[in-house]
Amino acid sequence: MQDSQPQTTPDPGSNPAGPSGQEDRNQRYWFHILAKNTPAARNLHAVKLVDKAWHQGDRVCIVCDTMQQAQELDDLIWNFSPDAFIPHTIVPDSATTCTDRVGILLCPPVAEDWDTVIILSATLPADADRFKRLALVAHSDPNVLNQARSHFKQLRALGIEPRVHDQRKR
Repeated sequence: MQDSQPQTTPDPGSNPAGPSGQEDRNQRYWFHILAKNTPAARNLHAVKLVDKAWHQGDRVCIVCDTMQQAQELDDLIWNFSPDAFIPHTIVPDSATTCTDRVGILLCPPVAEDWDTVIILSATLPADADRFKRLALVAHSDPNVLNQARSHFKQLRALGIEPRVHDQRKR
């Protein structure tokens, strides 16, 4: 698999749960560390995850920090596939409702509104353990990687052991 390809995620209907159900819960949280060390590679990987989740029928959002990044993601989604159209909306604040199945959020996501949440923001949502599926996307830039490590520790504190997909090792 090439560095820019998102990792395969389990079928949303599958249930790899052990006796406690904890294994199933952990199967829904992913930590992607990309080999390419650029914001563009990170955004592209997030859009590939959006495309996959959207094609599986999910309501999916990307959480980011700046309008500039939201607009970059918007452009990537519009131009991602010449054969496909992924309807999406930039959601600038919590008062704005997203009627599309894909949202680019500049505010914390509400767990009940989204099936898959992709985190590119500096802040992990406080209720991250309530999401059906969550993906953290990072690369080797020290600031981004430290931020992602902090998110990882927060998830562990919530009792979640995210599956790590480290593409730097390939």
